[in-house]
Amino acid sequence: MTLTNSDFKIDVTSEIGTLRSLLIHSPDSGLGKVVPSKAQDWLFEDIIHLDTVRRNEYDYYVKLLLYFLDPDKIKGKLQQIDDESTRRSFFKPDNAGFHSSDKVIEIQTLLADILQQPDIRKKLVASVCAVESCNYRLQQQLTDTDPVELAKIFISGSLTTEEMIFAPIPNLIFSRDLGIAVNNHMLLNKPAKKARFRETLLMRYIFFNHPLFEAYRDNILEIPETAQHFLRPGEDAEGRTTLEGGDVMMVSPDHLVIGCSERTSVSGANEAIRLLFEHDVVKKVTIVKIPNKRDYMHIDTVFTQVKRDTWVLLRSLAKAEAPIEEREPISWFADKKQKERAEIVQFEKDEKPRLFGCIEDLLADISENDLKSGVKTKFIYSGNNTFPFDAREQWTDSCNLLALKEGVVVGYDRNDKTVEAFKEGGFNVIRVAELLQKFENNELDPQSLTDTLILMPSAELSRARGGFHCMSMPVFRDNILNLD
Repeated sequence: MTLTNSDFKIDVTSEIGTLRSLLIHSPDSGLGKVVPSKAQDWLFEDIIHLDTVRRNEYDYYVKLLLYFLDPDKIKGKLQQIDDESTRRSFFKPDNAGFHSSDKVIEIQTLLADILQQPDIRKKLVASVCAVESCNYRLQQQLTDTDPVELAKIFISGSLTTEEMIFAPIPNLIFSRDLGIAVNNHMLLNKPAKKARFRETLLMRYIFFNHPLFEAYRDNILEIPETAQHFLRPGEDAEGRTTLEGGDVMMVSPDHLVIGCSERTSVSGANEAIRLLFEHDVVKKVTIVKIPNKRDYMHIDTVFTQVKRDTWVLLRSLAKAEAPIEEREPISWFADKKQKERAEIVQFEKDEKPRLFGCIEDLLADISENDLKSGVKTKFIYSGNNTFPFDAREQWTDSCNLLALKEGVVVGYDRNDKTVEAFKEGGFNVIRVAELLQKFENNELDPQSLTDTLILMPSAELSRARGGFHCMSMPVFRDNILNLD
């Protein structure tokens, strides 16, 4: 049965407005088939234990999202959902006991829905088989496969538990990278790595063919390649047009921030700006160019927003350099090319570009001028700005937090020093299992929760190098500027 919601909206005007609906993908069997020899090709730092990452980590994320976004699906049912006899049916999109929320939306469900249409199924099978170099008989077999099973195959890469026919797409759990809601438009992205090509294809078909998005078809923006891109010499990726959602932040109704990083090229940012200005989607776009390093990957590994006046960030990359007179003599002779610093340029249509000296200056400007915070901007630093914990915890996504509402954010439990910094900043800190039980017992209410860091178990998830900001594609948030 195709997922429908007559009240469905695409409307995201900030990073912190109360979250109303989002797209996610729970870890599938393909993630459990990543092998060491291909882990880095498939963009994983390590191999992950599938059952642990599901039961002990990601399932908590789904339950938390449902309590905040769709409580009727879970309230009063927690004990039943967690019962071993159900074999996690509540979390399995192909199972009759699946939650089927139209607010916490599972991508696999949307894919199965569109595959029910024979013409779409035939086209998408042909497209996937072309990308994956499948033979003709396999293409015919897939075309005749049940839509629910076919969706699983497309995502996991496996015909059966043992038989893999193409690579898995384990990065689909990082749904944000594939599309970003910008006001009432969807910007479909262009991932940098070949390992994510199939994900991009599947999402394109979902957005253009699922009835949930029908009213927004004209608002779907696709980033094109540059003219004559096929004339580039050789196979080098240099100069390619790439853009991933971890490098895109909708920080206020008129303002989008785009990072240029290991995964997003200047060409990709340029094409996005051209599209957004051409369609009058936003009034200004700020480019934040960070060092092209695996350590950072996307700008949301360096900073995310917590409240209107509060951000969490890696201080070593976000702060302006000290004035020359304060440096030691050796600094005069340092190789300037090796310095890790951000370059920031803000563009407005038909206006002269504006430069910012550092990330902190930009974030303060967003809080104080775009969002009218009315107070001095506060920063919470990765690792409490203490070496070596700042770098260690940034690596395990201390700066990659998802705001469920203003001041209520979700992060990993392993980043101890960053947790200390949140406590010093006046935030409550609670582990997700305890919080869910308090919701179930009516001791706490998601709607009344304020200034809270929710800690999620993360021993396995953190190996994949992505936090909960990465594992979410928000499509509807309340506009915080309309709540004053």
